[in-house]
Amino acid sequence: MARVDPSARPKKRSEPYGARGMKRGFIRARVTDVIDPVNIQLICTLGPASLDPDVIRQLDARGIDLFRINLSHTAMEDLPATIDFVRRHSEVPLSLDTEGAQVRCGSVLPDMVLEQGAEIELTVDEVEGTADRVSLRPRSAFEALRPGSQVAIDFHGAVLRVVEAGPAVARAVVDRGGRIGSNKAVTISPPPQLPALTEKDVAAIAVGRQMGIDDYALSFAASGQGVERIRGLIHPGANLISKIESRAGVRNMDTIIKASDAVLIDRGDLSREVPLEEVPYYQKAIIRRANRWRKPLYVATNLLESMVLNNRPTVAEVSDVANTLLDGAHGLVLAAETAIGVDPVGAVDMVKRAIETFEHVTRTLEFAAPGMETDAAVLTLG
Repeated sequence: MARVDPSARPKKRSEPYGARGMKRGFIRARVTDVIDPVNIQLICTLGPASLDPDVIRQLDARGIDLFRINLSHTAMEDLPATIDFVRRHSEVPLSLDTEGAQVRCGSVLPDMVLEQGAEIELTVDEVEGTADRVSLRPRSAFEALRPGSQVAIDFHGAVLRVVEAGPAVARAVVDRGGRIGSNKAVTISPPPQLPALTEKDVAAIAVGRQMGIDDYALSFAASGQGVERIRGLIHPGANLISKIESRAGVRNMDTIIKASDAVLIDRGDLSREVPLEEVPYYQKAIIRRANRWRKPLYVATNLLESMVLNNRPTVAEVSDVANTLLDGAHGLVLAAETAIGVDPVGAVDMVKRAIETFEHVTRTLEFAAPGMETDAAVLTLG
């Protein structure tokens, strides 16, 4: 399919991005207009905590710019009904976020713990995981497994070492015990070569086209070619966010950013491949690069992580949000906070207040770049 020339797209009227009435094509407006550093967008992930009519209406009333449907946690057979359900209660656009080039485990028993030193079988078969057997997908992940390969399941879960490997089954020893959950991300080292889109992604995009979805996200974007792959499947003029969340994505960020309408940094998944203490510096570098390309940049993961279980964030989390905006991000993404958190609406309210404070400070000071005197910033808050 032919790409739409951004310069040929109609200009949006000059009003704050995310204002009611600018429901469609918001990313396009950020690409073609001069990017204003003080008009920040907010994307919310839908999940069990927010797929409720009252919650959706409350989030809509707060001016959310985009609702995200995570295909990694949405069954293909449920996708059309989920889209219909959200649309019955809100006019906020929906984005389909692909599974992308990632490995995940299957469903497992509740509160399952793998004990250090235990042996476990890894299989392509879709089974309910136990301490003796866990499924991995996609099948192509097994092509990378060799004796000595490391397999880390979940962010704070178990780490396995492969001792025997085959095309559909592998055996491993638990080098570091830990709790693992269903459908969690898996990191294999050395990493496997995976297609940019899964079969499920392709089918979901077809559903999205049929149902008029205008916004899509490519997870684990690894190259400009992968971006063009999904570009060929979505309809002309659709908005595409590419997610940089791997070493390959960082290495090829220029080609990814150039081929995309917008870029998203997923700090959580990126932290699985780079040392945790380096993630803030990758964030700053990617934001600067996206601004250089004049592409909107969104930051996701752990913004208000404590609000998954609590009604208030920590001071460190609020400071992180402020510093992310000061870095030059154009938008923020709430993931677990609104998908499974105890108070999705409260999390949005907190982020909105942080954004409003940032906009007030930057407008008052005619904020041009990070590094202005903090004393002056504090005085404007009185």
